[in-house]
Amino acid sequence: MQPYFFPYIGYFQLIQQSDVFVIYDNIEYTKKGWINRNRILVNEKEDLISLPLRKDSDTLHVNQRFLSDSWGTDKIKLLNKVRTNYSKAPFFSETYPLFDRCINAQQANLFDFLFFSIEQICIHLGIKTKLVVSSTINIDHTLKAEKRVKAICSKIGGTTYINPIGGTALYDKTDFEEEGIQLFFLKTNNIVYPQFKNEFIPFLSILDVMMFNSKESIKEYLNTGFSIV
Repeated sequence: MQPYFFPYIGYFQLIQQSDVFVIYDNIEYTKKGWINRNRILVNEKEDLISLPLRKDSDTLHVNQRFLSDSWGTDKIKLLNKVRTNYSKAPFFSETYPLFDRCINAQQANLFDFLFFSIEQICIHLGIKTKLVVSSTINIDHTLKAEKRVKAICSKIGGTTYINPIGGTALYDKTDFEEEGIQLFFLKTNNIVYPQFKNEFIPFLSILDVMMFNSKESIKEYLNTGFSIV
């Protein structure tokens, strides 16, 4: 999977259900994707948060992009934004320090910054899955799409590959079976929990989930709040 900025709970369900979770670092940065942005509650409505990046070529890989030189001041605004809008959430006191630690990480490289936050969230939630950086795997990294996925699975001895449900439009189970790999898709259930007085807004950042749910409840979501097809 690509790295994302405090991704939604489905990302962590995938990690939880895996023995090894490979995160792409040598993949093209997608400007319109969710690599460096996500959604949280602001004034009880959904709002975007994002990591500002230095201006550079859109063809560079994620591990070739860097946080903006203005990040030193931008991160203070982001921390204040989250503190202001979630300070009354029931699990703010145990979640905000994690967010603060991730935002104040010393990494200026986009991938390193995102990998650190994903790793820290996994530790916080008790997820013990091994995280592997894609470029450390000895395959032909010029391969694209499903060929690259299959090469990675084969190289690390994987016999089962789980992809988000959106992958049904990209990958065919028969193609993977020919390589000795079982392909499954994970669909996150419509997980609902009390937020503030607003009508529930689903699939926000994992930050929102952690603000309103105990670790025990989140572990339940990670283990049962989905279906595999």
